[in-house]
Amino acid sequence: MDLSTFLNKTSILPPAACAALDEAFRLEKLSKGHRLFLPDSYPQKVYFIEEGLMRTYYLKESKDITHYFFKENSFTMPIECIFYNRPTPFGLELLENSIIRSIPYPELEKYIDLHPAIEKLMRLLLIDILKSFSDMMNAFQFQSAQERYKGMLEKHPDILLRAPLGHIASYLGITPQTLSVIRAQKS
Repeated sequence: MDLSTFLNKTSILPPAACAALDEAFRLEKLSKGHRLFLPDSYPQKVYFIEEGLMRTYYLKESKDITHYFFKENSFTMPIECIFYNRPTPFGLELLENSIIRSIPYPELEKYIDLHPAIEKLMRLLLIDILKSFSDMMNAFQFQSAQERYKGMLEKHPDILLRAPLGHIASYLGITPQTLSVIRAQKS
């Protein structure tokens, strides 16, 4: 879904605010494998995915570990850079050819000042992201690998079809071999 349709569906923003944001966010068509930013960089943009799949990842002991997946109708931004003026520990990589909309956060703040409803929308979007990360943390603390896989299968079956198995395994905190064993048990 395009940004304009997404914003209009929220019922939070007045039409003028929707139109202003739709015009302010820059559209890019990017190829699979494109990295929007790398770990330890200082990106300042807010991204909306109109089409495609991306992941945040980090490097630990030269190992690439998937932190989270973002798909269509999702916003993401490097919180560490924007709000804490620190480098992001994460990179952002496209897993499919994608249509991305972006805006530098300082520019977005101008729209927030002009349209207070945008601030409310951002707060609600951040609460959704916070809830997702809380659920993910709970899963890692209290669920087995099989339960985490089953939860992903129930909540995000499309990601299992669209993302490479190595990225899914690292996101679930298991090896690709363990993922293969779990998937074989489900057959």
